[in-house]
Amino acid sequence: MILSRLSIVNFKNIAQADLHFSPNVNCFLGNNGMGKSNLLDAIYYLSFCKSYTRNPDSQNIRHGEEFFVLQGYYERNGNDEELYCGIKRRQKKSFKRNKKEYDRLSDHIGFAPLVLSTPSDNELILGGSEERRKFIDQVISQFDKPYLGTLIRYNKALEQRNALLRQECREEMLYDIWEEQMGQAAAEIYESRRRFLQAFIPVFRRFYGNISSQNEVADLVYTSHLADGPLLAQLQTSRPRDMAIGYTTRGIHRDDMEMMLGDYPMKRIGSQGQCKTYLVALRLAQYDFLREQGDTAPLLLLDDIFDKLDAERVKQIIRLVSSDHFGQIFITDTNRQYLDEIIQSIGSQYSIFSVNRGEFEVLEGKLP
Repeated sequence: MILSRLSIVNFKNIAQADLHFSPNVNCFLGNNGMGKSNLLDAIYYLSFCKSYTRNPDSQNIRHGEEFFVLQGYYERNGNDEELYCGIKRRQKKSFKRNKKEYDRLSDHIGFAPLVLSTPSDNELILGGSEERRKFIDQVISQFDKPYLGTLIRYNKALEQRNALLRQECREEMLYDIWEEQMGQAAAEIYESRRRFLQAFIPVFRRFYGNISSQNEVADLVYTSHLADGPLLAQLQTSRPRDMAIGYTTRGIHRDDMEMMLGDYPMKRIGSQGQCKTYLVALRLAQYDFLREQGDTAPLLLLDDIFDKLDAERVKQIIRLVSSDHFGQIFITDTNRQYLDEIIQSIGSQYSIFSVNRGEFEVLEGKLP
């Protein structure tokens, strides 16, 4: 997958931009708050139909304006593709592929695979289990089309069961209906998550070992209530307790992916550098996995990934991303030294942009 051109109007602090990209490495240099991350978010929007910051769509419209428009021009497996996203205040989002509106936004997920590493990834370690489930779900939904629909079905049934619990409903038959739907969907989701992590964890371990020069051992541990047996039986058993407290205590909505350094949780013992290493390894492993599973190479977006890392770990990351394995890369930094080292290591086509208050200027490049 190659993003050859991106047109932006009124997105966050970017009033207007029309950018042409290298098929290999694209670097964005500028101080914090100038718009580097906003550019990456625009690219992310065209892959996931939403901002990675999770802001409501209207909050991504430039201050004082009524709309924003994003248009991306791609090459996917030899075919030209155009993606369009338009947002007007108080109106429904418009999202199109080759000028044809999607019936459901979920149908688009996976068409333009993308991996994004940002400083906010820290929440994967420090935040609650919901953050880690979202990571798992986002990866799987990019290569497994039915997964997202099954997850939506489970969450709707969970919402209905929780509504019954809050209303202190005593109609057993109503619980039976929603619990059966939850049980069926949960079995599929659990098996998808289990298979994914079984394949993903060795890839993650390899990347972490490479970045840390094999000096540390990191791991991921999947925990789920479904490891104890079918969910339907657990829901029926826990129903009296759930009625007392007003919400569902068992299910795949409580799954977690424990992040370990040696035998201990990363969030308890990991230094800033170790946590950053962990998160970068997680994203590079995600890229590797999606490339193997999908029919096209994902875009790789790296936002300020060298912060808090020592020189040796920076060197190892530059070595990794400079390999032919990674396709088109978009990388931001405040330090040109790191960007120049990546370009020198790759030795192929590249572009360097300066970013200042939402405006972009090509500093130099080597294009086809």
